Amino acid sequence: MAAQLPLPPPPPDPQFVLRGTQSAVHALHFWEGAQGQGHPLLLSGSLSGLVHIWSLQTRRAVVTLDGHGGQCVTWLQTLPQGHQLLSQGRDLRLCLWDLAEGRNTVVDSVHLESMGFCRGSILAGGQQHWTLAVPGRGSDEVQILEMPSKTSVCTLKLEADAKPGMPMCLELWQADSSPRPLLLAGYEDGSVALWDISERKVCSHIACHTEPIIGLDFDSQKARGVSGSAEKALAVWSLDEQQALQVCSTHKLTNPGISDVKIRPDRKILATAGWDHRVRVFHWRTMKPLAVLAFHSAAVHCVAFAADGLLAAGSRDQRISVWSLYPRR
Repeated sequence: MAAQLPLPPPPPDPQFVLRGTQSAVHALHFWEGAQGQGHPLLLSGSLSGLVHIWSLQTRRAVVTLDGHGGQCVTWLQTLPQGHQLLSQGRDLRLCLWDLAEGRNTVVDSVHLESMGFCRGSILAGGQQHWTLAVPGRGSDEVQILEMPSKTSVCTLKLEADAKPGMPMCLELWQADSSPRPLLLAGYEDGSVALWDISERKVCSHIACHTEPIIGLDFDSQKARGVSGSAEKALAVWSLDEQQALQVCSTHKLTNPGISDVKIRPDRKILATAGWDHRVRVFHWRTMKPLAVLAFHSAAVHCVAFAADGLLAAGSRDQRISVWSLYPRR
């Protein structure tokens, strides 16, 4: 009788689950530098317009922020300096919160020109200054602002005959070899463009998907990125020394629809948020599938990694699952 192959181990359970948003979870971000905390806090943004700040020790929300008039919160990002948080909402407002010493007040806001689901992106510069990319006034434009002055740096728009549609996701970054800020933008037509912001020019523009790109992430050390769309595939693409993008490979998925994709900070694994209620984990170098996390009962909207490797996933089922997978060495 032929020896039976051992069954693969069952996928793990979440380390714990956070409940209490009372609304679908659309944004997640780990806040590593919280005052007096030896461990990160987890920030979540919900369909009801609230931002919850969770203690991972007590597994309860310690603060609730209400700054978006009941409109969905789509993006959360803490600033490297001080205790400041950016929250973006479908109320066309980007709020800057002061969270130092127990405060939770909106100290400034930026009026957004676009109603879409495109999340902003920041690039921290000097001690007090940072660059912000947000969707622009024209449906196919990206606006670059110098913050906190809100000075307009430029508007980035592809040639008229390109017809990329709306920007769907943005990623500001800097190469180690150059101080020039660069922007990766994923568009409604499934293409990815690389912009040189200083020169106001597009360096490269390639087709990656046949459907709108909904999430992308970029590994600047390996000059490789990954994107997900409404279709049944992930695309992996790279950037050469001439700043030309090229598609390396595509990876078929069981079901269509990726809402978010994140590479872990140690660049070993990546996670995707699926419309099919699943979180999928891949080895980043080889793209080998490692795990399918089937906990949620509705679409997963967002995923986030902490510096220590903890993974969080937020879903339309109003729950946040927190996972410890493939611990960092």
